[in-house]
Amino acid sequence: MSPRKTTAAAVPVKENIFEAIAPQPEQSVSDPGQALRIIREDLGDCTRCVLHKQRKQIVFGVGNPTAELMFVGEGPGADEDEKGEPFVGSAGRQLNKMINDEMGIEREQVYIANIVKCRPPGNRKPKREECAKCSPFLMRQIAAIKPKVIVALGATAAKRLLPTSSPIAQLRRGFRDYRPAGVRSNDPNWHGCKLKVTYHPASRRGEWRQKGEAWKDLQMVMKELGMKAPKAST
Repeated sequence: MSPRKTTAAAVPVKENIFEAIAPQPEQSVSDPGQALRIIREDLGDCTRCVLHKQRKQIVFGVGNPTAELMFVGEGPGADEDEKGEPFVGSAGRQLNKMINDEMGIEREQVYIANIVKCRPPGNRKPKREECAKCSPFLMRQIAAIKPKVIVALGATAAKRLLPTSSPIAQLRRGFRDYRPAGVRSNDPNWHGCKLKVTYHPASRRGEWRQKGEAWKDLQMVMKELGMKAPKAST
């Protein structure tokens, strides 16, 4: 990926001037890594929704705090709940292939998080109220990292980020200008980023058509970031 620029390339998203946005403690620091640590400390041993009752540990997020590219999934599974890191199970292996083999970069260069930070029982989809409790912390993570592009992995992640009820086939069309709701970045030059929706890595394991379509999505992301596809993928 190209060196990180201090100004944003995304088109500013229209702001609701009546929206009350409370200042957050991480806004007082300039280092994104430190800002993420502050957010994690603020999250604490979270008991804000029922998901905390069966979890083993919180899965906050992992990766480069100054990443240009951020992936957001649905929620932790059993492997993630065990290890405390997003996308380390079978879906994680598929995501690693997307990042390493198809995009030609390392997992450590991007940032990975989920809509909810605790495993839903039986790996069910997170409920609206559960997402509502977790989303403020995800929005703060996004504002701290200030990515150029967010890739929403799957329909659930896309519908919670936007929000919308449109099918994934429609959501995948092009990019959307995106800014995390309810927070502001401490960088006045960062007005938001681009959001791209693609299929969840788990859905690509047995669906060759989805693999091909997801590769098209990744190519769009790479072009947006000024990246070239590795020879193996071409």
